[in-house]
Amino acid sequence: MSQTREGTKTLYLVDASPYIFRAYFSLPETIVSPLNRPMNAVYGYTHFLCDLVEKTQPQFMAIAFDESLGHCFRNDLYPPYKANRDLPPVDLAAQLKACQTITHALGIKTYVSDHFEADDIIGTIGHRLRRRDFSMVYVSSDKDLAQLVCSGDVLWDYARNRRFTPVTIRRHFGVTPEQFVDYLALMGDAVDNIPGVPKVGAKSAVQLLKRFKTLTSLYNRIDEVEKMMLRGAGTIRRNLEAYRGQAFLSQQLARIHTRVPLRCSVEQLRRKRLRQRELGVLMEEFGFGDRLNKQIGRIFA
Repeated sequence: MSQTREGTKTLYLVDASPYIFRAYFSLPETIVSPLNRPMNAVYGYTHFLCDLVEKTQPQFMAIAFDESLGHCFRNDLYPPYKANRDLPPVDLAAQLKACQTITHALGIKTYVSDHFEADDIIGTIGHRLRRRDFSMVYVSSDKDLAQLVCSGDVLWDYARNRRFTPVTIRRHFGVTPEQFVDYLALMGDAVDNIPGVPKVGAKSAVQLLKRFKTLTSLYNRIDEVEKMMLRGAGTIRRNLEAYRGQAFLSQQLARIHTRVPLRCSVEQLRRKRLRQRELGVLMEEFGFGDRLNKQIGRIFA
C-alpha cells in the first residue's frame, strides 16, 4: 500500500491522540507495569500501531503527538479555545511520553510540539511533502483534517474503518475540503469550543457555502442572504452582521497551520529498522507479555 497512483509515493500521517485516548478508556486499569504503573493506554496504542503497520506496510510514516493539551497558539487568539475540555487524568498523562518512546523504538518518526497541535504538525508535513510527489493518508478520527485532503489523499478513521476522499467528504458533509474551514467558522465546533455564528447550524452553513462558496464572498454579498430559501434567513443575516468578527476569528481557529517550524525530509520520514535493544528494555520495563512481543517481531522483522 505504498503507492496510490503511478509515480506518487504515499506518506501515512497519524494523529496519535485519538488512539491513545481510545485505548485508555477501553482497556482495563489492571494493565500495569512490574512497578505497578498504569500501562493500558500504552499497551492499546502499541497494538493499534502494530496493526496499522501490518495492514499497510508503509514505507513512509510519521506520528504526531499532542503536548499542547493545556495551551497552544490558538489560546493566544482566543483564551476559551478548548477550555471546555478537562486535562487528561494523571495516570494517562504519564503514559503519553511512553507512547512516544515506543514509537521511536519501532523505527517510526515522531513529532511533538508544546505550541502547535498534532493537526498543525500533520498539516505542515503534508504541505511540504506534497511538493515531493507524495499523496497522504491521514489516519485520524478528527473531522478537522478533512480540510487537508486533496486529490489522491485519504482521511482514514481507522477505528471505524471509514475512508474519506474529496468526493466522499463533499457527499458526507455537503462541502468540499477547500470549504471545510469556512464551514466550521460558520457553525462553530462545540468539541474545540470554536464559537462560530449563533443560529447557523450545519445545514445552514452548507446552504450558505453552496451559494457564496467562501466566508469572504458571503460577507461581500451579505444582502443576498435574506433572499435565500433559508429557514430563519432574516435572523441568520442579522447574526452574521453582528458576529462578523467572531466568524473570522473562528475561521482562524479552525484553520490548520501548515508552517510549523520542523524538519521533515523524505529520509527522516522513511520507516527505519526496529531498535531491538531499546525495544527490549521497554518491553521489560512496561511488562508487556509474549503475545505483543511476538506480534512486534513478526511485523517489524
